[in-house]
Amino acid sequence: MKKIVFTLLFLIAAIPSSFAQLRTHSFEEVERLSKENPKPIVVFIHTSWCKYCKMMENSTFKNPAVIKELNENFYFISLDAESKKEITFNNHAFRFRPTGIASGVHELATALATIGNRVVYPTLVVLDANYTILLQKPSYLNAKALLSILEKKEINPYF
Repeated sequence: MKKIVFTLLFLIAAIPSSFAQLRTHSFEEVERLSKENPKPIVVFIHTSWCKYCKMMENSTFKNPAVIKELNENFYFISLDAESKKEITFNNHAFRFRPTGIASGVHELATALATIGNRVVYPTLVVLDANYTILLQKPSYLNAKALLSILEKKEINPYF
């Protein structure tokens, strides 16, 4: 019995240290942080009803290599495209815009994720420290594909 309890305690103690946490920032935080330490910004634009968005949240963004890369070399922002919260970014206030009785899209999601006159979910956007769009990638990305994008020097000149 003591052996089982000891083993369980050991496993429980080891679990928190083996899982890294993805640091998520707000747009306002990133503006402040990038003044002191400029880094590219990765914005994950998603909705609550998008199954591919959920797949990325539950697999791609839980991958230890992805977490390490994002935490060390980027600022990461998760943007719900249907958020009703006003967001001030780059000296502009962005708001939710209704498109129907129970639907709508946030202006910032539209500004960042419009590709070919439409917004697609999920969309991954990489901004430089001056908030210029370096990359827009609409679609599900697995960890390997995302790491391939993040490790390209063209989108991260700070390496």
